[in-house]
Amino acid sequence: MALSSFTPSVTGMTAQAHAMETVSTNIANMRTVGYKPNETLFSTLLGRSSNYSNTVDELSSSHVGVNGVNYYDRTLINSQGSITATGNNYDVAINGENAFFEVKSVVGGDVFYTRAGDFTTMTQDGTTYLVTGSGYKVQGFPATEDGFGGSTEDIEILYQEKVPSTPTTKASVIANVPADGVDTSSYGVTVYGPNNDGRTMNMLFSKVEGKINTWEITFSIEDGSVTGGPIEAVFDSDAQLISPKNFDITVDWDDGSSNTVAMDISKMTQYAGSSGITKVEQDGSPSGNFIKSFIDDNGIVKASYSNGKEIAFAKLALVGFESPDNLTPINNTMFEANGDTGESHYVNGADKNITGLLQPQAVEASAVNVESEFSKMIVVQRAYTLNTQSFSANNEMLQTIVNLKS
Repeated sequence: MALSSFTPSVTGMTAQAHAMETVSTNIANMRTVGYKPNETLFSTLLGRSSNYSNTVDELSSSHVGVNGVNYYDRTLINSQGSITATGNNYDVAINGENAFFEVKSVVGGDVFYTRAGDFTTMTQDGTTYLVTGSGYKVQGFPATEDGFGGSTEDIEILYQEKVPSTPTTKASVIANVPADGVDTSSYGVTVYGPNNDGRTMNMLFSKVEGKINTWEITFSIEDGSVTGGPIEAVFDSDAQLISPKNFDITVDWDDGSSNTVAMDISKMTQYAGSSGITKVEQDGSPSGNFIKSFIDDNGIVKASYSNGKEIAFAKLALVGFESPDNLTPINNTMFEANGDTGESHYVNGADKNITGLLQPQAVEASAVNVESEFSKMIVVQRAYTLNTQSFSANNEMLQTIVNLKS
């Protein structure tokens, strides 16, 4: 009996041992964020040469007539892991196929792709970057005055501790001017300046002698003065305002700043009764203190402030491929493009909306199916045992032959 009779069982044990290693690695990574499982596949070596570099050492790649089994691995890149909420402001999960975060290595700037969205921050040379748990810099479209840039770069977390107030540029007042019983009626409107958190501007209506349903409007404000008045307001016999319905005033602040306010009083009335204000609206806002930075459901990295303002830093770059299953696994949470992945494209370019694809404050858990892996483990263990029995049987038969010849 030739020694080659041991080859099938040896290759079988080697292949099944590797398959057990694959199953064990998958199970070990059942809680690794963004992990994509591997599976070991088998091919026959019957009557042909080995085509795979992971064949057992005893077999030469040029050896013809080899019997046995070969193995190779593939990564289930497009398998979707469950989405798990974390509450972390920088965590974000991809809920869909063929979309990957683009990241770069700190040293060398090599580009990789990952589904692991457990992001954090890292400060380097005084600049704070958004990075992966492994320290790779997350890529994104930088924020501009009118949206986001067209090319990607490292996402920097640069927020102001405090944002200034937003000056009032327009205001509307809905109120009633008493038709009788008073000579003056005053209304307060909060107006924000470039350097203050709001002051009350008094809008005073005074009856004009000798004119029916006519009032003179003057303005005054703390820490400043108002130009643009006095203004004469006229109501009709049905108590509706005739003119002026809209006009501009300018607030000149004592600190040298100023802002023009477009006033809308078109819905003011002149009925008998009280002078109560029904509604006042204006578009200014006070200054605000930094509350937090976070990633929203459209992949925008931003900071929020106590006055309700939000300032964007960047938009996460999500990349898709013609053949994503052909990506080269680096460590099963990181992948690299190659000649077989085809053309890449940004899933969420600067002008694209991706609502529904991302889930903030969550991560995509490992895609390992534990029940399936345990089933594979039983099959692999049984196959390995059968190969060892085959090896032992061959060994006993060979020993019998040797004994007969001696």
